[in-house]
Amino acid sequence: MTIDYQSLAVSGVQALSPYQPGKPIAELARELGLNPADIVKLASNENPLGPSEQAMAAAREALSELCLYPDGNGFDLKQALAARFGVDMAQITLGNGSNDVLEVIARCFADADSEVVFSQYAFAVYPLVTQAIGANGVSVPAKDWGHDLDAMAAAVTERTKLVFVANPNNPTGTVHGADAIVAFLEKIPARVLVVLDEAYCEYLRGDGYADGVELLSQFPNLIVCRTFSKAWGLAALRVGYSLSSPEIADILNRVRQPFNVDTVALAAATAVLDDELYLQRSCEVIAVGMVQLEAGFRELDLSFIPSAGNFIAVDVGDNAMAVYQSLLEQGVIVRPVAGYGMPRHLRVSIGLEHENTKLLNALAKTLGRSGQGA
Repeated sequence: MTIDYQSLAVSGVQALSPYQPGKPIAELARELGLNPADIVKLASNENPLGPSEQAMAAAREALSELCLYPDGNGFDLKQALAARFGVDMAQITLGNGSNDVLEVIARCFADADSEVVFSQYAFAVYPLVTQAIGANGVSVPAKDWGHDLDAMAAAVTERTKLVFVANPNNPTGTVHGADAIVAFLEKIPARVLVVLDEAYCEYLRGDGYADGVELLSQFPNLIVCRTFSKAWGLAALRVGYSLSSPEIADILNRVRQPFNVDTVALAAATAVLDDELYLQRSCEVIAVGMVQLEAGFRELDLSFIPSAGNFIAVDVGDNAMAVYQSLLEQGVIVRPVAGYGMPRHLRVSIGLEHENTKLLNALAKTLGRSGQGA
């Protein structure tokens, strides 16, 4: 007897397409016979500086405890986060990356009778977790590549349980200021939870930007999600967290997997929070690299979406996948975003100066246009 096991999966899971991460360097090297040392990966919004020395030292020290289960409560990291943000430890939920927290939130507060609102061109995990739990996803058309907050507020119905807002947004890099975020939150009923995904918030500089942590006391239905994968340089260790009311955090912590953040990750994340110089250098590298890429794209006569993150989406024309493949053959990995409904764009993570230069020169060669990467 042959059993179709796929048919046994719940309907929401049957219809899912797996999340597609950026292509690893080792995979491209195997496929095309390239030297891994010559490959530049600008696909996954990783920190081009490499990890913090403080984080590395803490990780090495933690290796002696590999035979023991991690601290399931993550006391030291929660204590460090609470001190940094002026919140109570009871407001913190730790995750195996912020994606883990996003999934836990959906599982805790939405079901097949619920609606979940998110924006067109927003992070792919929002519709994925919504579909996986069988809820109805409501994708609100974007405005200028970013969230149309007024339209999203208007899309809230009696069935709405969650609203996901990415600020800055991935993959478009668009961002809303504090006034716009507050005005939006004031329109959302208190019974509806708003998840403010601030994975790239460390790159925001200057006045007028929203800081979700400062809004928690004003909006008890707010959950703020952040990560150590980007500016803090710990993508491989998978550490994310949410800040919310203690009541919401209590629910999330009942559902999250025990020991979902490992000992090495906890140690490195706790240590890197004290490395302000590393964070400053990380943000400076991105700011300088953004200027370099924007200038290079203009020189190549390519339009792009102004970005507040550590990446930028560039319009390379109708043959974006062919451009992507050509870049791969030249040892440059970027991210196609056709799956986000952006078939003309490639998302480029900001790298070090020589990495950005290699990308720009490869683009010039592919497109047959003159341009200088430096």
